[in-house]
Amino acid sequence: MEKSQELALTQMRKSVEKLGFSTEEYGDPTLMRFLIARSMNIEKAAKMFVQWLKWRSSFVPNGFISESEVPDQLEARKISLQFSSKTGYAVMVVQACKHFPPKDHLQFKKFVVYLLDKTIASSVKGRETGTQKLIGILDFQNITYKNVDPRGLITGFQFLQAYFPERLAKCYLLNMPGFFVSVWRMVSRFIEKATLEKIVIVTNEDEKKSFIEEIGEEAVPIEYGGKAKLTAIQDVEVPPLELEC
Repeated sequence: MEKSQELALTQMRKSVEKLGFSTEEYGDPTLMRFLIARSMNIEKAAKMFVQWLKWRSSFVPNGFISESEVPDQLEARKISLQFSSKTGYAVMVVQACKHFPPKDHLQFKKFVVYLLDKTIASSVKGRETGTQKLIGILDFQNITYKNVDPRGLITGFQFLQAYFPERLAKCYLLNMPGFFVSVWRMVSRFIEKATLEKIVIVTNEDEKKSFIEEIGEEAVPIEYGGKAKLTAIQDVEVPPLELEC
């Protein structure tokens, strides 16, 4: 680690303490994610970290979201959790054709936390260190207007940005129909530039080959040209761990 980063981490810890909170339970990699998310601005990173602490303690008081809290969202079996990519990142697949705008928005928000927590946890052995990332695959195959949920998409990306900073390694959008392009443009306005740069819209065979190559065919589902079987996230057993974020 560079001396400038070490200095920034030390100053951030002091800034968090000035705001009345402690960083004692969190390692440098976790704090560094907040610094990177705020372009190494120490005060902004400290504020973001404190906001995350407050949110986590109020929204996830038990430390995790149980499946009993999100039964309606799990019933659709629209999220799959795959083997790790060749770079060691957990791979999460969203089948948009199985999603419908939720009536219970609080449950949907809890579901977002449930799936992000579990996806991150799936790539951890032992204690979470704060460095784990995930790859998202959003498949729009066979969607209709009934599946369109701009609010849900915005919520998912905003939770990633605000409460899971620097957890997203890459996000691939597959099989996007023409009618959805205008919806995506609208949703994109609510996504930060740094996050947009990690999103790849796959539109042709060359881009599909690159998508498979970057993730690794062992982790890419058969439906998308790989060798893996889609496994619903609730069917994946993840060993218990101490999750930092």
